[in-house]
Amino acid sequence: MSDPSTQPDASESATSPLSTRLVSIAVASALLMEFIDSTALSTALPTLARAFSVDPIHLKLALTSYILALAVFTPASGWAAERFGARRVFLSAMVVFLLGSALCGLSRNLETLVASRIIQGLGGAMMTPVARLIVVGATPKARLLSAMGWFTMPALVGPLIGPPIAGLVLSVAEWPWIFYINLPIGLLGAIAVMRFVPRSEPQRDLGRFDTLGFALSAAAISGLVVVAETSGVGLLPAWVQIALLAVSLACGLIYLKICRRTGRPILDLSLLRYPTYRASLLGGTLVRLGIGASPFLMPLLLQVALGWSPLKASFVTLATGVGVLIARPFAAAGLRRFGFRTSLAVFVTLTGLFTAAPGFFTPETPMVVMMTALLLGGFCRSNQFIAANTIAYADVPDTKTAAASTLSAVTQQVGLALGVSFGGVMLHVARGSDGALTPDRFVLPFVAIGLVTLLALPVYLALDKDAGATISGRAKST
Repeated sequence: MSDPSTQPDASESATSPLSTRLVSIAVASALLMEFIDSTALSTALPTLARAFSVDPIHLKLALTSYILALAVFTPASGWAAERFGARRVFLSAMVVFLLGSALCGLSRNLETLVASRIIQGLGGAMMTPVARLIVVGATPKARLLSAMGWFTMPALVGPLIGPPIAGLVLSVAEWPWIFYINLPIGLLGAIAVMRFVPRSEPQRDLGRFDTLGFALSAAAISGLVVVAETSGVGLLPAWVQIALLAVSLACGLIYLKICRRTGRPILDLSLLRYPTYRASLLGGTLVRLGIGASPFLMPLLLQVALGWSPLKASFVTLATGVGVLIARPFAAAGLRRFGFRTSLAVFVTLTGLFTAAPGFFTPETPMVVMMTALLLGGFCRSNQFIAANTIAYADVPDTKTAAASTLSAVTQQVGLALGVSFGGVMLHVARGSDGALTPDRFVLPFVAIGLVTLLALPVYLALDKDAGATISGRAKST
């Protein structure tokens, strides 16, 4: 571990552009393995279905179990970061994530893989929101757009290199190696964090952890996601699903009542009074409800319906990552020129259209057409998320940053989990009684998730035309 004297000083982090950039890059490098892992696993889903001898649609459990763990444990991340120090919590979370990765590689059936993914999710739950807290806390609002650009780099690069890495690994080695590659990446990330992220003093006067609120929110989120995940596919009896939904809704209603009387609620819903934050959460959740199913549907379309190899399929989906990557230099300029409201409205519309496009891919569709559609979809999606993630903090006071980061991360994961479940249900309905996964069966799922994405449009149009102007650098209209 580095000598404390070599660590950047907290005041320096708050004033030096170089220091804030190094902090962003350090935590981003550690998060890279998380994004590579997610995209690599998506590419390997058909391979895992054959290895475990299970229905490919049931492999969505490997995705949603991880996302569910993120949603359940993320509420504790803000309190833990302030109580024990953000850097310490972040590094501990990396260790848990790496342990889960190793256990995933050792799994020999779907049940143990799901359990291992939950362990990974426990680590990831403390990584991403705490990383966001580190970046936002170390960056003045005037430079937040630039810092968030560096922070979101793993989300740009991960989808770019994850699929080809997985495709290459699956062509030369057994599937467990898609998890083992996390180990060296995680080690390098930990070194970067120890070198560039300043130590933060634990706060001893935070008060008691909101245990009751955590339990209620965990039960509400878990029940909702489990019901969505098992609907229409026969994994649970109908009466069990109804009971779970009732318990989930009851826990949610009880939480809504008690959180107003809690001094430091695990999920601070009072933040929804800020219009920009509310729009970011609601609009972003709707978008994730739509696009969340894409990493699940695309490998099945390309590898099962079209019969491609994992390596060939990965190079086509690589186009999405390229689109995401090239969008970054344009995002800040676009926001300065057009503002948040216009940018969000335009890009969420295009995202919805390009999200639906793969549903019309057939064996006769030229690869260049497929890759162009995916590239444009990635470009629009990236612009949309950079704008939505940045405007969330436009009006939130500094004292509420941790709570805002936590609530934002939870809603993101719930949206993604429900999106995967929704896509799985649509595919189950589309394939009919014969169970065939032919290209025509993917029209309904992709069109459905595209339409859900478009539901965010009215949310963004309701924003004030000058919303987020202090962050984007755009002059306010007179």
